[in-house]
Amino acid sequence: QIKKIRQEKARGASGADVEEREIAGIKVTARKFDGLDTEALRSMVDETKTKLGSGVVLAATVEDGKVVLVAGVTKDLAGRLHAGKIAKQAAAIVGGGGGGRPDMAQAGGTDISKVDEALKSVFDSVQNQIG
Repeated sequence: QIKKIRQEKARGASGADVEEREIAGIKVTARKFDGLDTEALRSMVDETKTKLGSGVVLAATVEDGKVVLVAGVTKDLAGRLHAGKIAKQAAAIVGGGGGGRPDMAQAGGTDISKVDEALKSVFDSVQNQIG
C-alpha cells in the first residue's frame, strides 16, 4: 500500500524535477523522483515512455543511500538509440555502472551529490548517439 501511495505521489509531482528537451526531433526527458524504490522507478519510466509516444527518458531516485538510474527508449527509436549506453554514461557520473537492453536499462552509483548532473547527461548521450 505504501508503494502504491508513493507511485501516485510521483505521478502528481511538480514539474520542478523534470527537464525536457527536443534533440533532432526526439523528445528527451530527465526526471528525478524522491522516495521511490527501483521497481516503482522502472514503472514510472514505462509510463513516461507511453506518454511520450516516441522519445527517451532517464529517471533517478535515491534508495538506501545509493543512486538508482533507469533509462528508457521507446521501441521506435531503439534501433538508433540504446538505453544501456545512456544508463552507463549517467552511472559513471555517480561513481557506478550498469546497462541493459536497447529499450530499458538500469544503473546505479554511490555519489548522490551528482544525481542532477547524471540526469542531464541524457541530453549529451542522445546527441552523441544520433551523431
